[in-house]
Parts: sequence; structure tokens; C-alpha cells
Amino acid sequence: MAVSNVYFADLRASPKENLPSKLARLMDSAGLKEVILPRELIAIKLHFGEKGNTAFIRPIFIRRIVECVRELGASPFLTDTNTLYAGTRGDSVAHINTAIENGFAYSVVNAPVIIADGIRGGSFSRVSIDREIIKTAYLGNEIVESDALIGVAHFKGHELAGFGGTIKNLGMGCASRKGKLEQHSDLSPKVKRKKCVGCGDCTRHCAQVAIALIEKKAVINPEKCVGCGECILICPNKAIDVRWSGDAAAFQKKMVEYTLAVLKGKETKAFFLNFLTDISPACDCCGHSDAPIVNDVGIVASKDPVAIDQASVDLVNRQVVSDGSCLKTHTKAGEDKFKGVYPKIDWSVQLDYGEALGLGSREYELISI
Repeated sequence: MAVSNVYFADLRASPKENLPSKLARLMDSAGLKEVILPRELIAIKLHFGEKGNTAFIRPIFIRRIVECVRELGASPFLTDTNTLYAGTRGDSVAHINTAIENGFAYSVVNAPVIIADGIRGGSFSRVSIDREIIKTAYLGNEIVESDALIGVAHFKGHELAGFGGTIKNLGMGCASRKGKLEQHSDLSPKVKRKKCVGCGDCTRHCAQVAIALIEKKAVINPEKCVGCGECILICPNKAIDVRWSGDAAAFQKKMVEYTLAVLKGKETKAFFLNFLTDISPACDCCGHSDAPIVNDVGIVASKDPVAIDQASVDLVNRQVVSDGSCLKTHTKAGEDKFKGVYPKIDWSVQLDYGEALGLGSREYELISI
């Protein structure tokens, strides 16, 4: 496997160059202009943060990325897909409202927010990959339809993947609700009988007629269920939930295979940034952000999704743990911080499997600008 280039910018600034300008120089050094052509529609895939979360990437940085794309003559839009769970980003209306409340308004970022999988997560494109686990991936339609993709990930911990970076941002973040359910579970959603009041909202909404009321409780027929997950969102009492898989290795493999699907046809039309800032122990899908596990490190850029995540985890693990964080072990420079947060999770699965599928290389050269 060839060695990939990963470009790194620390967070030092001066009167001659502020951080947004340094970010622009980083993207130029990493070859953004080789990915984007004039008049193309460019999907900038990021996480807007759940309401109450504060660790997501600052909108002012996203604005500079937008400006760089516009300077190349292309038309950027900010995008994400709706969540599988019924939070503040479970449908496009709530999702866009949350994005605006978190600072991603057009007046701030100079680009529209377009949720890629429709108003309730049902607008998807089928992408055939025929891999070990996933045969057909279900991706947000507008991401598939875009001419090029810029993945902008907040690098942090994750409960099933150990850490979440570019691969997580693409593989899980670009999947429709059906695709997210496929990655998280091999089974139909479950009904929490104690919470179900028999209102019938789910039965009336299910396009597959897979839900029936039996003894005033909703029951899902797994043979009819197609796994769209819309009933999870529709239920007013939060009585329907995902059968979350506890198999972290299988989850990571599915996530990597979905990343392969996202990049199918965009192998030379994708560019990635990881922000190693506010490195929280858990995902930005949480409605809160715990104290960062290490101090801010910098920003990395690459065209290789495996190399950029490998470089990011290495950069974080070189740090000493921040005072006041949740970490009580693996606190020294060189120790695995993500193993300290999630001792039962082997995060290397996603990188090994990504390399095996030809997504990129774990071998990289870190080039500081």
C-alpha cells in the first residue's frame, strides 16, 4: 500500500495570518483545487451538532471552506442526513432548525443547508457494492447526486467505533435512515410495550403495512418491515426504538463498507478535513458535550479517508490528557486515549478494514504547513 499524504496545520495564529486564512492555505496545500471544477455542485458533509451539544466545528471555519469552494467557481451546499433516533435532527424541519440555532445560518456560512435524505429520511439512492456484509447501500440522495464531496469531520470519541472521524462522517453520516438502521442493527425496530398507548400513528404511517395494533399495542411484523426506521420518528411516545447492535467490530465493518459506497464514482472527487478541536469523549449526536479529553491539536487534510483518520488518532494519542476530563487511565503522551474512554472497543478495525477494501492506506506522511 502506497504512503498517503496528510497535511497538518496547528492552531497558532498571528497578525499576518489568522486561523481561517491558515485553513484556506491548508486546503490549497492538500490539493482542494484538484478535486473541484467550476459550476459543479459541491456537498460539504458535516455534523451540525445535536441541540445542547457544543463541541461541533465552529461555523466560522465552515464559512471559510465555503469561500474556498466559491473561489474555485463551484456551488457549495452544507449537508447531513437525518438521524435514526428521534432527537432534534430526526426530520429535515427539525434538523435545519437545529443547524440554524447552532450557527449554520446562511448569513453566517454563506451556503444553503440541504438535508440529503428528504423530509423524513426516506429519500435515498441505492448504491450496489456487493461486499462482505453490505450488498446495497442506502445513501442520502443529494449526496449521491453531488458532483464532488468535501467531508468535514469533528474528530472525537465514539461509543461503538472508538473514535469518529472521516470514515464515521461518511459511512454513517451519509446513510439514509434505512442505511443507518442497517449499520446499527440486523433486526426490525422494537416496540416498548410499556410506553405504547395504542394511538395507531405508526400503523397509519407505515407504507409497508408492517405494523398492527394487537391488544391495543403496536406489533411489528419483521417479514414485512423494510427497515426504513420512520416509525421510530413518528411515534409520539418514543415507544419504538432501534435494536442496537452490541457487535462493535461488525458495526465498524458496515460503516467502512458504507464509506466505500459513498465514494463510489467519487474516488477522485473527494476531499477530507478532520478538526482536532474540542475532542469530546462522545459523539456530537449527544445533546451535551463533556470536557475535551486532550487540548486542541489542529486541523488535518487529505484525499485519503483511512490515512487522515490514522493520522488524527496518532496526533491525539501523542497528547497528555487534559485536566478535568473523564479519562482516568491512558493519560500519558503516547497512550491510547480512546482505549481509555472505551476499553472494550478496538478502533483499529475500521482502519484495517478500510485499508483491506482499498479505501486508503494506514501508512502516511504528515506534512506540516
